Amino acid sequence: MKLSEVKVGGKAVIVKVAGHGGFRKRIVEMGFIKGKMVEVINKAPLGDPIEYRIMGYNVSLRLNEAQHIEVISVEEAEEIAKQNTHDKLNIISEDEIRSVALQKRKDIQVALVGNPNAGKTSLFNVISGAKEKVGNYSGVTVDAKTNVFEYKGYHISLVDLPGTYSLSAYSPEERYVRKQIAEEHPDIIVNVVDAGNLERNLFLTTQLIDMNLRVVIALNMYDELQAKGDKFDYQSLSKMIGIPMIPTISNQNFGIDNLLDAVIRVYESCDYIDEDGNLIAQVADDNLLDKQYHTLNLPHKHTSANSIHTDIEKNKNQYELVRHIHIGYGNVIEDAIMKIKHAMQQYNIYPDDYTPRYIAIKLLEKDVDIESYIKNFDGASEILQVRDSCEKIIQSQMKDSAENLINDSKYGFIAGALKETYFPAVKKNNNSKSSKIDSVLINKYLGYPIFLLIIFITFQATFYLGSFPMEWIETGVDMFSSWLRNLIAPGIFRDLLVDGIIGGVGGVLVFLPNILILYFFLSLLESTGYMARAAFLMDKIMHFIGLHGRSFIPLVMGFGCNVPAIMATRTIENKNARMVTILISPLMSCSARMPIYLLFAGAFFANNAGTVLFLLYFIGIILAALMAKIFKKFLFSKEETPFVMELPPYRLPSAKNILKETWDRGVQYLKKIGTTILLGSIIIWALSYFPMYDGKNYEELSVMERGIQKENSYLGKMGKAIQPVFEPLGFDWRSCVALVTGVAAKEVVISTLGVLYESENDASLSSRLVSAVNPDGTHPFNPIIAFSFMLFVLIYIPCIATIATIHNETHSWRWTLFSTVYSLMLAWIVSFIFYQSAIHNIWQELLVALVFIIAIFLVIKRIIHLCKNKKKNSCEGCVGGNLCNSCPVKKE
Repeated sequence: MKLSEVKVGGKAVIVKVAGHGGFRKRIVEMGFIKGKMVEVINKAPLGDPIEYRIMGYNVSLRLNEAQHIEVISVEEAEEIAKQNTHDKLNIISEDEIRSVALQKRKDIQVALVGNPNAGKTSLFNVISGAKEKVGNYSGVTVDAKTNVFEYKGYHISLVDLPGTYSLSAYSPEERYVRKQIAEEHPDIIVNVVDAGNLERNLFLTTQLIDMNLRVVIALNMYDELQAKGDKFDYQSLSKMIGIPMIPTISNQNFGIDNLLDAVIRVYESCDYIDEDGNLIAQVADDNLLDKQYHTLNLPHKHTSANSIHTDIEKNKNQYELVRHIHIGYGNVIEDAIMKIKHAMQQYNIYPDDYTPRYIAIKLLEKDVDIESYIKNFDGASEILQVRDSCEKIIQSQMKDSAENLINDSKYGFIAGALKETYFPAVKKNNNSKSSKIDSVLINKYLGYPIFLLIIFITFQATFYLGSFPMEWIETGVDMFSSWLRNLIAPGIFRDLLVDGIIGGVGGVLVFLPNILILYFFLSLLESTGYMARAAFLMDKIMHFIGLHGRSFIPLVMGFGCNVPAIMATRTIENKNARMVTILISPLMSCSARMPIYLLFAGAFFANNAGTVLFLLYFIGIILAALMAKIFKKFLFSKEETPFVMELPPYRLPSAKNILKETWDRGVQYLKKIGTTILLGSIIIWALSYFPMYDGKNYEELSVMERGIQKENSYLGKMGKAIQPVFEPLGFDWRSCVALVTGVAAKEVVISTLGVLYESENDASLSSRLVSAVNPDGTHPFNPIIAFSFMLFVLIYIPCIATIATIHNETHSWRWTLFSTVYSLMLAWIVSFIFYQSAIHNIWQELLVALVFIIAIFLVIKRIIHLCKNKKKNSCEGCVGGNLCNSCPVKKE
């Protein structure tokens, strides 16, 4: 009986909710949970929508939504309960009525879906006891076969659907299978996969993932994989994709019970357990439902005070195996998907048969059946117009159809998943171009040196290739400044224009070529597909610090700008891993810091500027890894969620796209110069200009008097106030002021220094920094102080925009403040250690102390490890912490 069939005033109990995962999640969040009593309050004149009362609240559902909810009427449940008690005069309690609904819930609809010749029908026969025809060729099943059987108190209806390679609209089989899934709403899909042909079979799995269905994978013919000597870590892959994978050998009846147990586990749990492995509150606080979970021996945790305490909580969380993931299709396709979904929301299109994401994907693939389906809704023509517009953008930018790009991404997802988990005994002779290139670029021995070399070349090119146009712009700025100085009469306006605006903005403008070159290389690496390989290479290293290779992509994006890098952490599903990635992302040197590095490296390390740049970026990466390890150890110790590392095919980069993206970044840089940096330069100039020196005009002062005037200005007083904090790092008041103004935007550091360090001959800022002398004869900057300053800039508070983004993504001022404070403290400590070690020449002592600390740490870690192993080992057969089969601890 469907909820839509219950009459006004009638009561019923929820049995189950059908439909795709997004729909079920929304309905469950509204309170429509198995075993809960619901009453029909009212129906609209045309019967749609319908008002219900459940769990003390009134809720409206559309008619077609109510048709997806199976119920049992209270009257029918009472009758069944009386028959069970054999006492027709007995008063039936509400819990007894609800128990009948939970018992009725034990009817499970299961559909077998898989490629032709994957052993689907054989598995169907073994599971259900049927005798359907089987054969070693495709097309054995031409229609859906159904058989019903009992298993552990469950009444399972098993449907064998025709074999299909895909769920598109190209063949009758594909259309039939998809229609059966969408219209019949099976409770569980058993995806039968030929274990000997994983890559081809898992393509269908990716489409089931897009549909957001409850899936269990049967790794059929697993003996053939083992016979070849192949190694397959299916448990790791299961965690990566959020789908239980069960090895089966149908002709030996192997793994069948495990498969059915997994079906029941997913059916009963996945909609009612949150991502932390806890029962949702509506279930945890319900004694009847909580008791059911213990009776079924399903792994879960709960906080209910009245719960039945057993050792079930010691089991692994259900969430580790059952969760929904999204396959990433690249920025261009994902933007198109979001636009189509947004358009569907605008026209209130909330389909029950397919997820909005799946519809968007299929519309981009020009799936005719999905186009026909969407035309049943108001606003369909507008949705298709949005699709057509997105298709043109995709074709223009990617030079390929959306369908090809989506399929490439799916195979990239599969390739990445199998690269980490599947190890064939005999490597296949794969002659594809991508495989040949991968054999070198992600080679176990060559991959890391090549990666470091590519990054090193990027920074060398950024400095040396950019130095020529940088000098031209610098000369032009100096000439323009001198021309204005001679053209305009002395006075406050000339000082503002020449010393404030030109001195501040011009100092940042000269680094535009370097920024363009950096973004050119980053765009080149991303468009070729190498960046995904870099993430794959870094996966093991990221695991060492408690993160996953997927965190590497946002971190690499941080080299461009920390704001989109932090926003990109949304792709990381594990909250703890996402938080850690957000907190360490600002340690990646963004392009806004690049001008500061270029200025000081060119001025004080002219012969090794490229190496200094590489070293600074490398230090940022090392510090990020160290802080990630600390955060995972003390703040976010929960076990990480595994992900699949996609390996998309290599593509020839489009010169048009790379140049366009590089130019767009350059335009953003120029806009920043014309807004934030311009305003900052004017404010800094004003604060350094007033109060005026003995009432004299600025141009009447000597260079020494100008220095004294700036020191006694409002800006100078502010710098003097905080100088004691930074003096141990080698910074004077001008450096302190530059660091403070750099909080607005890192480029403002350059404009601040340009205003504070001036000369009569309009020399370049780098020359002014090198030649600057304090009143006591010392230099405010030398190579040691310059490197200490660059270290502080590398680590300390990110810009205001980054701070705001951290708050937007974490929804917490506490973590935003923590990020700001820890970066300040870390910057001070690192710069202090470097500066004090350098000026006192105690590098050797420092290195010896570091070696001792590491050695002590390793010894303590080893002792703890041995103690744990000793505690674990309970018999002579246990070795190295691995429990033997007869060990009593294992039985516990």
